Amino acid sequence: MKKFVISLLSVIFLCAAATAQVLVGMTDTTAYFPQLEGRRVAVLANHTAVARFGDGAPGVAADAAVRLPGTASDGTIHLVDLLHGRGFDVTGIFSPEHGFRGTADAGEHVASSVDAATGIPIRSLYDGNTKRPSDEAMRSFDVLVVDMQDVGLRFYTYYITMLRMMDACAESGRSVIVLDRPNPNGHHVDGPVLDMKYKSGVGALPIPVLHGLTMGEIARMAVGEGWAASCDLQVVRCRNYTHDTPYELPVAPSPNLPTQRAVYLYPSVCLFEGTVVSLGRGTDKPFEVYGHPDMTGCLFSFTPRPTAGAKHPPLEGRLCHGVDLSRMPLGEARAEGLTLKYVIEACRNLGLGDKFFTPMFEKLIGVSKVGPKMALAALSTFSPAELADAIASQDIARVSHIPGVGKKTAERIILELKGTLDAGMESLFSQGAAESASSAAAQGATEALLSMGFTSAEAEVALKGAPEGAGEGALLQYALKRLGSR
Repeated sequence: MKKFVISLLSVIFLCAAATAQVLVGMTDTTAYFPQLEGRRVAVLANHTAVARFGDGAPGVAADAAVRLPGTASDGTIHLVDLLHGRGFDVTGIFSPEHGFRGTADAGEHVASSVDAATGIPIRSLYDGNTKRPSDEAMRSFDVLVVDMQDVGLRFYTYYITMLRMMDACAESGRSVIVLDRPNPNGHHVDGPVLDMKYKSGVGALPIPVLHGLTMGEIARMAVGEGWAASCDLQVVRCRNYTHDTPYELPVAPSPNLPTQRAVYLYPSVCLFEGTVVSLGRGTDKPFEVYGHPDMTGCLFSFTPRPTAGAKHPPLEGRLCHGVDLSRMPLGEARAEGLTLKYVIEACRNLGLGDKFFTPMFEKLIGVSKVGPKMALAALSTFSPAELADAIASQDIARVSHIPGVGKKTAERIILELKGTLDAGMESLFSQGAAESASSAAAQGATEALLSMGFTSAEAEVALKGAPEGAGEGALLQYALKRLGSR
């Protein structure tokens, strides 16, 4: 009987844990309110810094926000209204990309202003001039409270703004408190690690495209790894959250990620920012559609027009033909992670060669393209299927068998290619079907060379004089040998 009771209690506990409501760091007021008493407080936040208090929000101090100005009928309140209403000395608000209200375009300069509800000054960190707050601004507070909803991508900029403020706080002797929030893509760690020669405003740390971290975890990791200056840092963690916990965002994190599906598709569709293709900015389905005026064989079309958050979208006013992903089941979108299949399909459809990509693509993907010598060495050692299996299984020893590849290089190859060797990516190494027509084989070899970063002219010259009837793989090896010997 005793064992039965223990087992029953265990089941009840596990069921309760599985269904418990995720509570963001902002709700754990007992963890950070005492740190703000008697100190001047600045807030780095935007429109996403909200939480629900009161009845219906288990585990939250019911009296923390009830009846304060700015509280909605369901108990939801913004962090600034909460702190101001509870009498803390909030001396300033720092705002990231898209502004404090989250309505500005991507990369748009936003002027500093004053919060109408509280009269607190808003200092924009995206005004086109401010890389770091002025000394005067830094002297105006003692502790910085950070609360912004991230989406778990290396090229989503909120974490970069946080790191810059952490560096400034370290220099000025100011404390930092990060109120953490779940990462809606936290169940994925995928894509190449940033080569720091591509460090930019859309990539600041040597982490994968899908890094799996929350804002608080990024802050702690950046300090621990020496990527950010060491500061007096406290992270107020989420409760009832693991990286496998599905978490639907209560507020859109930025103007062009209006739906949960867009958040899930963002890792893959955002790569179109580095191409000539529209990803739906200026439509009601940004990051859920993509297309171009010259794409063929498509049943779906759209025309980008000025909208809130996309005042002048790419391909504005032009009819684009393409693909609609907005009907993809949410569970399927959540499982997608990072894939290059959409970019590869569009690249093949347009047939523009190297003109398909813009310099932004390398900043987003964060690594150099595959070189001819390494590709040729890989092809001489493994079949495409064997190479894909070795990378997928993270078999460093097997990858190290490639001539000229040691353990460290093998680790780098696996980190950069693991998760991207889907059907489209394998075409970079594909030998093609034996029965393919020679023209199809030549086209496949040309596309593989273009994907590696060679120009159309270089691919054409490299394939000249190739044996007739050769398969795609043989043609690719032939071209790589010629390119590698130049």
